[in-house]
Amino acid sequence: MISLDHVLIIAAALLIAGVLASKAASRLGVPALLLFLFTGMLAGEEGPGGIPFDDAALAQVLGIIALSFILFAGGLDTDWASVSAVKWRGLSLSTLGVSITAGISGGLAAPLLGFSWREGLLLGAIMSSTDAAAVFAVLRSRGVSLKGSSRPLLELESGSNDPMAVFLTLAFIRLVNRPDSPVLDLALMFVLQMTVGAAIGYGLGKASVAALNRVKLETDGLYPVLTLSVVLLTYGLASFLQGNGFLAVYLAGIVMGNSDFIHKRSLMRFHDGLAWLMQITMFVTLGLLVFPSHLLPVVWRGLFIAGVLMFVARPAGVFLSLALASMGVREKALVSWVGLRGAVPIVLATFPFVAGAPNAELYFNIVFFVVLTSVLLQGTSIPLVARWLDLEAPLEKKREYPLEYVAGGKTRNDLIEVPIPDHSPAIGRQIVDLRLPRSALIVLVSRGDDFLVPRGGTTLERGDVMLVLGESTDIEAVRSAVEAGAPPADGGGRPA
Repeated sequence: MISLDHVLIIAAALLIAGVLASKAASRLGVPALLLFLFTGMLAGEEGPGGIPFDDAALAQVLGIIALSFILFAGGLDTDWASVSAVKWRGLSLSTLGVSITAGISGGLAAPLLGFSWREGLLLGAIMSSTDAAAVFAVLRSRGVSLKGSSRPLLELESGSNDPMAVFLTLAFIRLVNRPDSPVLDLALMFVLQMTVGAAIGYGLGKASVAALNRVKLETDGLYPVLTLSVVLLTYGLASFLQGNGFLAVYLAGIVMGNSDFIHKRSLMRFHDGLAWLMQITMFVTLGLLVFPSHLLPVVWRGLFIAGVLMFVARPAGVFLSLALASMGVREKALVSWVGLRGAVPIVLATFPFVAGAPNAELYFNIVFFVVLTSVLLQGTSIPLVARWLDLEAPLEKKREYPLEYVAGGKTRNDLIEVPIPDHSPAIGRQIVDLRLPRSALIVLVSRGDDFLVPRGGTTLERGDVMLVLGESTDIEAVRSAVEAGAPPADGGGRPA
């Protein structure tokens, strides 16, 4: 029997290996999830680590919990103003597009594997979800971004297509295990899951913002505990009421991330770190669950299915679901190629095990191989494909300031960056001469790699970024003054 000491040492070693793998992935320009999976496989029973692990039910529970925190953190970090312009395209891609991808890939895989049409569609449903977070990680490691609407569309799809993939997987497991299930029951199941999930997510997101702003906790360390509880409650309550828990936590994250509440920035950093912990834990666990020797018999079939998914099913899903969208062919081609498979398909591949579906091990091995192939081929070629399609853009580096502003629950002030444009009439002028509103405070001026504490006599230069504290109207007045040179209505002339 393994002692607690050994368990703690092994867990710490795997987490450290995961962190180092993330660093290595950034340098190599490959998705970190690939190295996380390899870490788990090396630590597994057939690897040098020799850790025996074959509990699919435990892996599923860990995967669901991890995905809940990952989706919540993704929702918190989603700027609704930037993705709202593509919300209908994102909705079409994450529902119709996922369904088409599942149908084509599963339909073509079924005869190859000797599956019935139900079993083939179950495999397609498991593989239908994408992982845009891995895409953006690769782009960040290469210092590039994407032009046009591709980035916000992929960002919205990455969180919103998981609920659809979960629904399809559960629906086809029911059809496989109970072939006489009425189709109408599945339609009602879809409506119930999405309606309840959306209602719970939106309602608890709003309630959480109100609670954070009204509850005065004795210590700041309890606020992360409260938001952690919100994630668990949101998923648990939605699932208990037959709703889609993943949709609920993602929507709750979006609602909270686009609202003002106390300790928002520190809580977002906490959940970002927690999401990384969950990613490492989930991928390493899934890597432990796979036996490399079991992948060898499915290599050729896995390559065929991966090819169908990447070159036929995903492009068909994208082009058909976005047929009415005002997007160019190049943008649709890029969205098609960066449909990277990630964590969700592997987690969903454990569902047939737990449900007692036939061919459960074959599902898992095929899906695991397809994910590895997708990550290796698509993940490493994304920057090159973006360059070929002329959709590559320089990555805008986010400044890290040596201070943090924690807003009170009822305050209307915020700390906002106001850049000085190249054409700004403020260039070469002192701050005191800009006639800024008296209620706006210029806290810092970022100049290159340095930060200046501004005074009235500070002269602004091209490329400066001012960090302004004030209400939204004050900040807009400052932005107007530096962009158009128009003095605000109350023109106070007060130095910062």
